[in-house]
Amino acid sequence: MVTTRSRAAQAATGLWWLFLVTGILWMLIALVVLRFNVTSIAAVGALMGAVFLIAGVNEFMALGTTEGWKWLHVLLGVLFVGGAIWAFVNPIGAFYELAALLGFLLLFKGVFDISFAVVTKPVNELWWLGLVVGILEILLAFWASQQFFAPRAALILIWVGFFAMFRGIGEIVLAFHLRSAGKELAAA
Repeated sequence: MVTTRSRAAQAATGLWWLFLVTGILWMLIALVVLRFNVTSIAAVGALMGAVFLIAGVNEFMALGTTEGWKWLHVLLGVLFVGGAIWAFVNPIGAFYELAALLGFLLLFKGVFDISFAVVTKPVNELWWLGLVVGILEILLAFWASQQFFAPRAALILIWVGFFAMFRGIGEIVLAFHLRSAGKELAAA
């Protein structure tokens, strides 16, 4: 049993370079997005298409693992693949739609965080922190939903750019952790 686990661990740590490559790709996406030009907007739209495509493939793969509700996986898969095609054909339009959706998501999250802070006030000493975060999220929601394109685009580009940068840093760090763990396993 121990040998099977150690072999599986060595096989997993042997793929450390994959996380290094994806981390570098995330950093390149961040570099393109944080340039704040039309290329950034198109890159975010294309990235949205890639996420939809992966989600669609994932839904079709889930068909083999589920027994009920297969029709829902097919429907979601078709919708995700359709959204991916639309985002690849019209990446700037996809960017505008992402900006509109982000406003609604931030509003929903802000209301949820404020409600959670108020409800947990008797048992949470840091309830006020959730309240502040909720208020800031609601302010960002109105900023993302306003009619002027330049500030709304800046918010989306900063959000996506920093997400990609932090994701890239995390994956690069994970790659080197896996590499050192693999070396330790090989020595043991």
